[in-house]
Amino acid sequence: MAESPLQPQHFRRYDEADDAEFYRVPRMVTHIDDAAIEAVRRFYGDLLPRGECILDLMSSWVSHLPDDGRYASVTGLGMNAEELAANAQLAHWVVQDLNREAELPFDDGAFGGAVVTVSVQYLTRPVEVFAEVGRVLRARAPFAVTFSNRCFPTKAVAAWQMLDDAGHAELVRMYFRLSKRFGPSEVYDLSPDPGVSDPVYAVVAGRLSY
Repeated sequence: MAESPLQPQHFRRYDEADDAEFYRVPRMVTHIDDAAIEAVRRFYGDLLPRGECILDLMSSWVSHLPDDGRYASVTGLGMNAEELAANAQLAHWVVQDLNREAELPFDDGAFGGAVVTVSVQYLTRPVEVFAEVGRVLRARAPFAVTFSNRCFPTKAVAAWQMLDDAGHAELVRMYFRLSKRFGPSEVYDLSPDPGVSDPVYAVVAGRLSY
């Protein structure tokens, strides 16, 4: 079996202190501008199937999902209870540090879609997390990972910091491949107004049917 190109040093961070302490104070802010947020919301609205249960992984006080009641429920998993409690779109939420515990507290096939919004750069065990997302998704359900060029630099992993936007997309595609739970991934440039608004991109793959 070929060795993974991802090595422990790729997931080191400037700040290796406990993530729970870093996220202890709620941050009721958004990390991309309004135009980029709207681009993500439209994309999710087109992608995620109506009437399904949706998993918002690495969630916060805003989910960036359409809020017209089109989903059966939205479940959030994040790091700060106060932020999650303030998110009116969440029917259920769980506080969990995925860098400590990658196993998700949900049943196999519990969700019809999943998203990670502008947070994938903080995962130190991304392949394990992606495999878990695949476990809790139903066959062919989409998993969308959106990202911009913003981050908390002390908590973003080394591999992310070494790459440009195109490299970030390829890194996320690698996470999908190495998880062995998803079909081919596609990359989308969602940037609403290049040079004016924040850039935003998506990488999407569907859960394998076996």
